[in-house]
Amino acid sequence: MARDDYQDDNPIGAFLRSRRERIDAASAGVIDNTRRRVKGLRREELALLAGVSPSYYTRIEQGRDRHPSREIIEALARVLRLDHAERAYLWSLVAPSLTPADGGAAAAAGPVRPGVTVLLERWADLPAFVVGPRRDVLAATALAGRVNPAWSPGHNLIEFTFLDPRARQVYPDWEEIGLQAVAGLRITAAARPAQLDAFVAGLRERSGTFRALWDSHDVYDRVTGEKRLAVDGAGVLSLSFETFALAGPEGHVLYVYFPRPGSRDDAVLRALAQQEPARA
Repeated sequence: MARDDYQDDNPIGAFLRSRRERIDAASAGVIDNTRRRVKGLRREELALLAGVSPSYYTRIEQGRDRHPSREIIEALARVLRLDHAERAYLWSLVAPSLTPADGGAAAAAGPVRPGVTVLLERWADLPAFVVGPRRDVLAATALAGRVNPAWSPGHNLIEFTFLDPRARQVYPDWEEIGLQAVAGLRITAAARPAQLDAFVAGLRERSGTFRALWDSHDVYDRVTGEKRLAVDGAGVLSLSFETFALAGPEGHVLYVYFPRPGSRDDAVLRALAQQEPARA
């Protein structure tokens, strides 16, 4: 499948450039008494700090050398202060054969395994749901949809966040949620372009906010944490979450949200679990 226009022909260079521009030159040890007109590090400055020939680094960033050695990548990652998720993302661009193969569009349509569905049915007191690589909600507990309308089967978490006006009401921390959602999607898109290219291209056309966040090239791999949600009639809940990658080629991920035991959030969630399912 051909890359859509939104995809830079040189994703390695685009990512390196975006990380280079965020590094403060002075904090990196660069002494420059002139008035700087560029953000972050210049190409030659990054190259010298990483112990790489400036001309060779330029070839990498311009896409004329797409197979730099492990030593060079690690040196660049060190100077650019890449975190674990950013390093993994860079490696997925440099050496895609070392990352999970793209499951193809057919895998995205694969149903959730029956055993997972049984587990969700037994977890009636927890908001839990399964998503595919595009963040389509494929299966969920009844309580999940009562807490957040986006957590019901048939919804897409990214589309809800950027295209549904309810999102800013549901997420008190909408800006943070949006940034993390896009940064996480970028990691998946690098590993599964056949499933994500057209989806991302469509979102870039429909949402200027999504487009700006996507073009920032930030990556983020959040597998646990806490999220605040405004629930109709119940106020704002603070729920922790854990994620579990389900084995198999489909790329399904299970999200499970839970409150702190004995908290107000715990009591509210128990009350919501006794209610009739909300209509989507």
